[in-house]
Amino acid sequence: MKYFLYNPISGHGKSREIAENMQSGLEEKAVMVDMTAVDYSQLFSTLENNDVITIFGGDGTLNRFINDTAELSFDGKVEYVPAGTGNDFYSDVVTEKSDKPIDITDHIKGLPTVTVNGKVHKFINGVGYGIDGYCCEVGDEMHRQGKVPNYTSIAIKGLLFHFKPRNAVVTVDGEERAYKKVWIAPTMYGRRYGGGMIPTPDQKRGGADKKLSLMIFHGSSKLKTLMIFPSIFKGEHVKKKKFVEVIEGKNITVRFDAPTSLQIDGETILGVSEYSASI
Repeated sequence: MKYFLYNPISGHGKSREIAENMQSGLEEKAVMVDMTAVDYSQLFSTLENNDVITIFGGDGTLNRFINDTAELSFDGKVEYVPAGTGNDFYSDVVTEKSDKPIDITDHIKGLPTVTVNGKVHKFINGVGYGIDGYCCEVGDEMHRQGKVPNYTSIAIKGLLFHFKPRNAVVTVDGEERAYKKVWIAPTMYGRRYGGGMIPTPDQKRGGADKKLSLMIFHGSSKLKTLMIFPSIFKGEHVKKKKFVEVIEGKNITVRFDAPTSLQIDGETILGVSEYSASI
């Protein structure tokens, strides 16, 4: 049996349409499941090992599925069809795009976790902290107002006027370092997040020696930051070694001297002073 799990708010509301179009080509119709209304305990209790789950949504949809089903067991196949706005996970794991679902069964095993305000979350792409979290906060508010956010515009205005850099203390595998004027401090499991940003271009998802990568963008003026920031979308910002540092490790803690917003695979948490990620 096939189960199509769709997020009705992903991709500006198009995920169900994508799922229905794919279903029309099947001889055996899939069971359509609204991910915003499903009881996963009940659903998983009916699944058999030869069943297939196909998820339609974006990075945030994947994150919610992974965390909402963390305590449940399913030994069948899990597939994914990108139906979000950024689709960073999909861009990170495929070499050639296709209309067919991709198998993510192994990709969602052994994922890293991040602890924020005492709560543990799994993540599949990365944890953003700083100007990226601020952008998600503003974007969420615009969504609530029925507006379509332009995250590039939000980032530019934030860098110039609204977002204030923090001082940070970073601990990676027991080694502590201090930084001033930190604009962004994401910890990454994949290479991409934030709609195409590549903060840690050398990060290898699920490598033999699994590690996370922390990128610290610090010490620069507003104007210099604004000049460097667009290069994150090509991963070329790491050449600016005076202002950008990437550190690999298995246990990473970032503590800011003032609360700011944090995002986990695009899901926003407000007023965070510290996070700890591990794998």
